[in-house]
Amino acid sequence: MTTFFSSFFMFFLTWWGAFLLGALDSSMLFFLPFGIDAVVIYLAARNHELFWLYPVLATAGSMTGAVVTFWIGVKGGEHGLERFIPEKRLERMRRKVKDSGAIALAVPALLPPPFPLTPFILTCGALAVDRWRFFLTFGSMRLLRFGIEAVLARRYGQGILRVLQSDTFQMVIVAFIVVAVAGTIVSGVLLWRSTHRPAAQPA
Repeated sequence: MTTFFSSFFMFFLTWWGAFLLGALDSSMLFFLPFGIDAVVIYLAARNHELFWLYPVLATAGSMTGAVVTFWIGVKGGEHGLERFIPEKRLERMRRKVKDSGAIALAVPALLPPPFPLTPFILTCGALAVDRWRFFLTFGSMRLLRFGIEAVLARRYGQGILRVLQSDTFQMVIVAFIVVAVAGTIVSGVLLWRSTHRPAAQPA
């Protein structure tokens, strides 16, 4: 079983895997905390010459996933947000986006889980945030985050690879994939229910 999960994770340890996982990380269905960060770090530590490429690919993937999530927010509008985000969290996000502007857009792109990245993208779309400003800020911050990780991985590559290839980390991989599968299923069920919620009956 461990071999199966490890092979599944190794599926993403390629240049195209970094792009794909980056896109999934910004989507509404997939759930794998620190998954894209681990991939960028591993690839940069393993291949020093191309360490700069993996942050670019991860950022491009993140932008792709964010475009889809942003578009869903635009189509759903403010009222549609209530289907996906709890009311209290939604109100906090509304205030942050409206009051903080570009800062509110930058913070989620930099912070690791459990900070709610996808709900923020969705909210920005629903609140009609300027698309060019949003994606420029979002892309810059994601590139900064992944770039820092890649530089550190290149600097401390051998030590990082020893940790990532250890038996203990292999068990961590199994745990993370189990969490990813469970979280993805839950997200899919919640999304399906929200989109198939019956309309309220008139009084």
